[in-house]
Amino acid sequence: MIEYLYLGRVGYDEGLRLQAEVAGMVAEGRAQNVLLLLEHPPVLTLGRNANRANILASGELLARRGVAIHEINRGGDVTYHGPGQLVGYPIFDLRSMRGPAGGRMGPVDFVRLMEEALIRLCGVYGVQAGMVAGLTGVWCAGPADGGLLEESGGRERKIGAIGIHVARGITSHGFAFNVTTNLDDFRLIVPCGIPDHPVTSLANEVENAAEFPALEGIAHQAARLFGQVFGEQVLAV
Repeated sequence: MIEYLYLGRVGYDEGLRLQAEVAGMVAEGRAQNVLLLLEHPPVLTLGRNANRANILASGELLARRGVAIHEINRGGDVTYHGPGQLVGYPIFDLRSMRGPAGGRMGPVDFVRLMEEALIRLCGVYGVQAGMVAGLTGVWCAGPADGGLLEESGGRERKIGAIGIHVARGITSHGFAFNVTTNLDDFRLIVPCGIPDHPVTSLANEVENAAEFPALEGIAHQAARLFGQVFGEQVLAV
C-alpha cells in the first residue's frame, strides 16, 4: 500500500520536518509507504555531493528574490524548487519491497522506478520522455518510447530531477518535476551540475498547455502511476 497526500504549497523547512516525522512513523511500522506531493516557494538545495560554485547568482541577488539555500543530505548537486513544480517525497521502506530481480529493492532500483513513473506521467500528456545513460532523471529529446533516449548531441532537456537519501532502509527526498515552473529561475544555478543540458517543463513541451490540469490534478496522476510502477495499491489520505 502507498498512502499519498497532496499538500499544496509548503515551505521547505516544513517539508523537511514532515519528511522526518513520516520517516519515523514508517520505520516504527505506524505508517505504510507514504508519498508526499507538494510544491515549494523558491529555494535552492545543495545535495551532499554538491559543488557550491554551481550556484551562479550572488547572495545579494538571491536575497532580493527571496530565494533561500538549504544544504541537505540527498544525493546529487544543486537544484531549484519553486511554484509550478511538482515535488514528490516518497517515504518508502525498501526492506518491504522487491526489486526487478526478485530480491530486496536497492536504492538504484528505486530511482529507476521513480524515473519510469515520471516518464509515464509525461506520456499521459503526450510528451515523449526517457532516460539518458549515465545521468539520473527524466529527459525530453524528441521521439522516444520510454527507456533510453537515443543520443541527440547533448540536446536532451531535463524535465524531472531526482535525488534521494536512504537511512536504515527508509527513503526520503525524491523528485522535482517541472510542470509550469518558470524556467528562467534555473539561470540562478547550473542545474544538477550539468552545464550542457537545458531544463524544460511540461508546459514547454506540450502543444497546448491549456489542455492539462492544475498541479493538484497532475499530482493525482503521479500518485496513480507510482502505484502502477511499484505494483502497490494507492490510497489518498
